[in-house]
Amino acid sequence: MEQKIMQEIAINLKKILIEKGITQKQVSELTGASTSAVSDYINAKTLMAPNIIQLFSEKLGVPASKISSSLAPVDGTNNDPSIIMLPVVGKISCGNGLFAYEDVEGYEPTPKDWLNGGEYFYLRAKGNSMMGARIFEGDLLLIRKQPEVENGEIAAVLIGDEAVLKRVFRNGDTLILQSENSQYPPIICPPADVRILGKLKMNVIKY
Repeated sequence: MEQKIMQEIAINLKKILIEKGITQKQVSELTGASTSAVSDYINAKTLMAPNIIQLFSEKLGVPASKISSSLAPVDGTNNDPSIIMLPVVGKISCGNGLFAYEDVEGYEPTPKDWLNGGEYFYLRAKGNSMMGARIFEGDLLLIRKQPEVENGEIAAVLIGDEAVLKRVFRNGDTLILQSENSQYPPIICPPADVRILGKLKMNVIKY
C-alpha cells in the first residue's frame, strides 16, 4: 500500500512540475525541502508525510488532493469529523530547519479531543530505557511537535538521525537527557548537538 501511494505521489508531482514549467531545484527553493528529498518524492523513494504534502500544496498552488488522492487522511480528514489520522513515524530527518517524516509505517485514527492545537505525530517506543515511566518497547507514543519543553518533561529528541525519548533537563547551556532506567547513564550535551522534536502527550496502550 505504501509503495502504491509513493508511486501515485511521484506521478502527480511530475505532472505538476510539467504543468507549471518548474524544475526540482525550484521546488526545493519554494518549499525549503532539500533537493535530494524532492528527488526521492518524485522517484517514489520516500513517502511524503501529511504536513509535507500540505506544505507542497501551498507552495505549488495546488490542492493537496492533486498530490495524493489515494491517501484519504493526508490532510487530516476522514469520514468521521471527530477523528484525525496521524502518521506513525519510524524515522525523522531535519534539513533547512524543516522536519521530514521518513519510514511512515501507517496512519493512526486519533480522537480530536486528545489534541490541543499544534501538530502531532506518533513514534514507536524502542528499547527499555524509559520503563520507569511505564513506556515499553513497541508502545505507541503521541508527540506534540514543539521546539522546547519544561524541565523534567518527557520529549522526543533527535540525536543525529535517531529520535529517542528522554526526560529533558536544562543546566545553563547544557541539556541533560535522562532515561527512566538506572542501567542508562544521563546523556549530557550542548543544545546544538540535539533537537527537541516535541513533547510526549500520551502513551496509547492497546489491548
